[in-house]
Formats: sequence, structure tokens, C-alpha cells
Amino acid sequence: MINVAIVGTGGISNMHIGGLLTFPERCKIVALCDIYPEKARAIKEKYHLEDAEVFDDHKAMLASGIKIDLVHVCTPPYVHCEIAVNSMNAGCNVVVEKPMATCLAECDQMLEAERRNGVTMACIAQNRFRDSIYRLKKTLDSNLAGKLCLANVESAWWRGHCYYDLWWRGTWEKEGGGPTLNHAVHHIDMLNWLEGRLPDSVMAMLTNVMHDNAEVEDLSLACLHYEDGSLAQITSSVVHHGEQQGITLQCADARISAPWDVKAEVSQANGFPKPEGNGELLQKLQDFWEKIPPLAYEGHTGEIDNVLTALEKGERPLITGQDGRKTVEVITAIYKSGFSGQTVKLPIGNEDEYYTFDGILKNAIHFYEKSAAVENFAEERITVGNY
Repeated sequence: MINVAIVGTGGISNMHIGGLLTFPERCKIVALCDIYPEKARAIKEKYHLEDAEVFDDHKAMLASGIKIDLVHVCTPPYVHCEIAVNSMNAGCNVVVEKPMATCLAECDQMLEAERRNGVTMACIAQNRFRDSIYRLKKTLDSNLAGKLCLANVESAWWRGHCYYDLWWRGTWEKEGGGPTLNHAVHHIDMLNWLEGRLPDSVMAMLTNVMHDNAEVEDLSLACLHYEDGSLAQITSSVVHHGEQQGITLQCADARISAPWDVKAEVSQANGFPKPEGNGELLQKLQDFWEKIPPLAYEGHTGEIDNVLTALEKGERPLITGQDGRKTVEVITAIYKSGFSGQTVKLPIGNEDEYYTFDGILKNAIHFYEKSAAVENFAEERITVGNY
């Protein structure tokens, strides 16, 4: 039995708790921690977690003597590093919500703590555990569609003006960024996984067009260049009505996408496409996709199942701290390019000003100044995306 503690009992903790409760024979929630303990007590009551002890400080929780094997960090990004490192120093394994941290320096501190303490750290990127993305990855890797030439990533979300009224949101210091960091993080991890590599350079533009109560961007566009000349385009947004998210892969021989769709052209003698397309390849791709067995669990539950299995078997989880760091590196490059107006080369070394959070804060564009805030929202439904 794996004993689990949840640090941070806001909206996203529900996804973690729901996933953990799917496996009552494998894990048990023994502690809930929040700087607002009344929120932790409400979660305890909501999920009937009678045996879970409530804390208002994660250090007190770790020093309490309660046997904790795994800590889920579900707090705002600016404290991910501190809580994760302290937990690993206490001998606990860790699952960190997205984004892994606010900067590469913090990512490296976390990875060093993992190595030094001989524990396991996983980072949440639940889109890999969606059938649509899992099947897309398998289909791409089959090479039936040919070389990947262009990936179009739509991290399209919508958040009302009041979303940034919460005290920590919309500030560079506490949230670390806008949708590029806190929403597109899912899709950037997905892109890195599909590509199996990082880009060698990034160009980006940032803006804030709808949320004048936030310092951060609410929309960014980025173009990623890879060593072989292929490209990727990422839209990161909280201004898209309908939240129609997805990814389209234009390959040499066919287009495949999530939500699933497939197109394949074949040339006439004049170079223009035949009206009927490449029917034989279309059928091969459709047959391959349909034969991929579905995942047993999707989303957060799927990733939690993977983490529990890794701990039980002494294996590595699918999404490691190294994966989390790669995502933060791409996001850092997008911000550096957006702030400076220049093309940014990767990798970003520890001598780079943007390697540290202080460097990011020093250069961050304040689109607006946050002048008022609310301490907490009432619990309501949240959206966590589809692709």
C-alpha cells in the first residue's frame, strides 16, 4: 500500500484525488495540506477521507511522523520546487503538477534532489494518457505517414476576466507566466513526446488582449525550428471560445491529427493533387489506428496508474522530471524570444540570464499591473482540456 499526501487542495487536486481513489487496493490518502486548512478540511469531507490528517504547512506534515511514500504537489508553480525538494529530502517520492517549476534552475534543483535521495519524481502531463494522443503517437512512430514536416499545436482555452482575480494568478512572480506556461505546458510536453527531440531555435510573440487584470500574456504564438529543417507552430491561449484543442501533424505522405483525422494526397503529372487522394495509404493508416488497443485509464487517472505501477515495480514513470524540464526549456525559450523580439537558440545553458527565475522576472513584459485580487474562489467546475 502506497501512502499518499496531497499538498495544495485547490481545483486541480480533485483530479489527483479522483485518480488515487480509483485504486483503493494500491494507495491510500493519509494527509492533506493547504495554507488554507479549511480548504483541506472541505476536501477531506467531500471525499470521505476519514483517515487523512490535515496540515497547513508541508514541512510540519513531513515532520509529523506519518508514513508518507508519495507526495502530490498541487500548489501554484512558484512553490513547486521548494515543496518537491523538501519532500524528496524527507525520503518521499513526488508527483508534481504542471508546470514542473518556474525556471530551469529550479528544475535542476529538483532533479538533483531526486538523484541524491534515490527517490522517484514524476511530472503531470496527462495528455499522453489520452487515447487520441496515445494512438497518434503510435501511428506517427509506425512511419506509415512518413517524415514529420510540420506540427500545428492548438492549446486553445478560454478563461473569463475574473479568472485572474485570484491573488496569485496573472502575476509573473507567483504564477510564473500566462497560458504559455500554465496551459500550453500540456501540449508542449505532448509535442516533445511526439517529436522525440527538442527544437534548435524558437521565435515567438506574446500579447494580452482580454485580461487587463493580469501582468502576464493571455495569448502567444511560437514557431519552433528543428535540426532537420522541420517546424512546429504553437498557439497558447486563454481567449479561444470553444476551447477546441488539438494537434495536426503534416507528414511527408499524409496528415494525421487529434481529434483523429487523416488525409493523404498523391500527385498528378503536373504536381497538383489527385481529387481522390491516396486511398490505399488512407486505408492503411485508418486500419492501423483502429487496431491500437485503448488505454485502460485516461487523463490524470492514467498517469497516476502509471506512477503507482512504476513505484510498485521499481521502474521509471512515463513522464519523468527530465521530461518536465524539457517542457520548461521550450517555454523559457518562448518567453525569452517574446520578451526580446529575437530568435532564441537551444539549449539554454546555466550561464543564460533566463536560466533563473530572477532573470525571467527581470525581463518579463508587464502587459498590465494587477491592482486588486480575491483570496479564494468558491469551488466550481474547472476544465482540464481534451487533447
